[in-house]
Amino acid sequence: MFSSFFPNPRLFFPAALIWTALSMALWYGVARDLGPALSLGGLVGFPYPAADANAAAVDVETARNIWLFQYMLVVEAAFCLLVGWLLPHRWWRWSVVVSAVIVFLMWFSVQLDVMINAWFGTFYNMVQQALGKPGAVTQGAFFGQIWTFGGIAMVYIMTAVLTSFITSHYVFRWRTAMNGFYTDHWQRLRHIEGASQRIQEDTQRFAETVEGLGASLVQALMTLIAFLPILWGLSSYVTELPLVGPLPQALVFVAVIWAAFGTALLAGAGVRLPGLAFRNQRVEAAYRKELVLGEDQPQRAQPPTLRELFADVRANYFRLYLNYLYFNVVRYGYLQASVLVPYIALAPSIVAGGLTLGVMQQVIRAFGRVEDSFQYLVKSWTTIISLISIYKRLRAFEATLDDRPLDAIEAEARA
Repeated sequence: MFSSFFPNPRLFFPAALIWTALSMALWYGVARDLGPALSLGGLVGFPYPAADANAAAVDVETARNIWLFQYMLVVEAAFCLLVGWLLPHRWWRWSVVVSAVIVFLMWFSVQLDVMINAWFGTFYNMVQQALGKPGAVTQGAFFGQIWTFGGIAMVYIMTAVLTSFITSHYVFRWRTAMNGFYTDHWQRLRHIEGASQRIQEDTQRFAETVEGLGASLVQALMTLIAFLPILWGLSSYVTELPLVGPLPQALVFVAVIWAAFGTALLAGAGVRLPGLAFRNQRVEAAYRKELVLGEDQPQRAQPPTLRELFADVRANYFRLYLNYLYFNVVRYGYLQASVLVPYIALAPSIVAGGLTLGVMQQVIRAFGRVEDSFQYLVKSWTTIISLISIYKRLRAFEATLDDRPLDAIEAEARA
């Protein structure tokens, strides 16, 4: 599943994590302060302000972000070249280089989201000022803010479209690598029940699901890195929580506790779903196989056999529906309650008049981003369930090629 596409996965993935950690440590330790000397931002209109100039904080922050993008490109290119040299692999350009490109595009999207969050504070403060004192804000200033948002949103849309296009090709290349690997060993794998479906369908679903979950995880971590300091700073506006009272960094505390509670809750509610999803694929494969054989062999796909096979499909689907019934009650109930959590946390500060409208919008939006990052497992749980069932099916191929016994669930399904 992985070795067909990635160069030596047991070394590549740990090396990628170590390289990321070292790159982050180098950035915060030394490289961040080298921007005025090394940044090429001035070539595209974003130079570092002169040391003796009265530069606005936003100008310095923009120049630093441009320098960060350059730094990321350099460290990612260095990693890709090292992997290509030390761990040569047929699919190196797609599995390593394109992975780095996708990571860079995701970080760029997160930075655009941070810019939008800052815009919300400025815009809603302007709205509050205009509503409180007629004539305090001109139409030119108001539409100028709208234009600013439109520019950021346009870049965000272009980045999202480009990321989606590259990701689609990336997933299909991964499927191609797995397909080639398994078909090269077809004679050893053909006896496994539903082998043709596993190669034709499950390889695509596995690559697509793993990439989606992996990208979501990286996006969540990047969002956390970008928005957690913002939420930490905005927590200064929240001096106490309902029922709890004064608490330092209250918003961060609430986001962590609420996300941990939801993760544990949904994990308990969905514990049986992976096995049911796997069995569902097995009974569907058996029914489809009989129908396909009946196209060329008149003695196959007789009504009694089809009724029996479809009864298995029906029974498993009904068990799956029943389990999803209480799982969805828990999931949707938790997600709907999450909408109210930031407002409840802000209630004492709102009632006391300790927030402007713009600051409240920034707090709620930043809280939502941090909460979403912590709730990665909560919101990805149904996808993880599907992935586990697909992984179990493809793992039978790996076990066969390594001369290991199949999982117990394979024998159970056959019985």
